[in-house]
Amino acid sequence: MELRPVLVGVAYRMLGSNSEAEDVVQDAYFRWERADSATVSSVRAYLTTTVTRLCIDRLRSAKVRRESYPGPWLPEPVATEELDLAETSAEFADSLSMAFLVLLEELGPVERAAFLLHDVFKFSYAEIAETIDRTEVNCRQLVSRARQRVGDRKHRFDADLEHSNELTQLFLTACATGDVSGLVSLLADDVVVWTDGGGKVRAAPRPVVGPVRSARFLVNVTKKGASGAYARKVSLNGQPGLVLIESGRVQSAVVLDIVERQIIGVRVVSNPEKLEALQYLVQTQ
Repeated sequence: MELRPVLVGVAYRMLGSNSEAEDVVQDAYFRWERADSATVSSVRAYLTTTVTRLCIDRLRSAKVRRESYPGPWLPEPVATEELDLAETSAEFADSLSMAFLVLLEELGPVERAAFLLHDVFKFSYAEIAETIDRTEVNCRQLVSRARQRVGDRKHRFDADLEHSNELTQLFLTACATGDVSGLVSLLADDVVVWTDGGGKVRAAPRPVVGPVRSARFLVNVTKKGASGAYARKVSLNGQPGLVLIESGRVQSAVVLDIVERQIIGVRVVSNPEKLEALQYLVQTQ
């Protein structure tokens, strides 16, 4: 159980799904219970290897499903209010961000595993080689290639929690009151809004780009909410976020990318399959 946070952390970053991550870790535990302990020199190595390989298998089987996903695909949001990310490295905290998890989609399963294990979870190349059944030289190449593909496009999000909370409240107020000009003033010139309905809930089929179009889109979406619906501020994926609650259910999760005191990205997850883990927030107000 001491290893569980690391195992779930690896699986979630590999898969972008908390529910699938929990399933993978549970499967790894079942395999551990059936294993001959006399042949296992390290429980940590055994479980990490099992979780990583199960994730690689899932990613390979999900490739076609992801390619045919209706509209933008976003990771399943996770609440991080109880995590003390300030006490972790910036690299580790940023590796939970939606932007980072979406970038990982461009990496192959094995390349993604090597990159995460080394750069985020600080495994040695020797440990990674054992885990993914590659040579150390090959693992170094995989990590180097992954860094080149995602490193230059990673954003270091604002760590100013007080200002981020203030900006989130202004964003929420502008959306709720229909203040398009006020909302535009909060958005960067190159802001992008992504919406993930998974084909189950109406969502924009393509990203919405630019402050004016984004502001109008967000205000229009908010207006369509039912009377009695409300929003709650919450930390999601280590970032400022909101959950929209209607009829006693979380209907959407909104994650804000904030850089240099401006909102550069808005990610809206409305696919009900990706919101189950957040339903407890309705009862914990």
